Amino acid sequence: MSYNSVTEAERSALATSTDLTPSATNEVSAALTALLSDVFALYLKTKNFHWHMSGPHFRDYHLLLDQQGEQIFAITDDIAERARKIGGTTLRSVGHAARLQRLLDNDAVYVTPDDMLSELKDDNEQLVGILREVHVLASDYDDSATTSLVENWIDQAERRVWFLFEATRR
Repeated sequence: MSYNSVTEAERSALATSTDLTPSATNEVSAALTALLSDVFALYLKTKNFHWHMSGPHFRDYHLLLDQQGEQIFAITDDIAERARKIGGTTLRSVGHAARLQRLLDNDAVYVTPDDMLSELKDDNEQLVGILREVHVLASDYDDSATTSLVENWIDQAERRVWFLFEATRR
């Protein structure tokens, strides 16, 4: 069964009480689900680079990416649960996430440490832009709880960008 073709009984079984309009629920939960796909993609790329880091700054970069990966993973449950709290649904599989993600994977056998950090900086900047779009959408629907969460996630992503930028400055 596709994600879009659910029966009324199935939809009712997943319904959650909310004061948001059905349009707000559909649009904000869809935006959160796409965001969750991007956050999982960024998490996995961050861990990939953490696992495959090498070179003279190995320890510092390895620890930086481990810390950033933990921070990114920590918001996944909040994103998914926010979509459910407002009456929507969220990701159901890796395939579902792959169809929605906008951040690009990197499956290269070898990536230089500088390229890793630079790519993660760019990805976090792209995530900031996505988060700002979700914020505007949630704000348009007067969904202050979502906007409040997103504001914190923007701050975290901007901090990651800052650290990655400074680590690659020559």
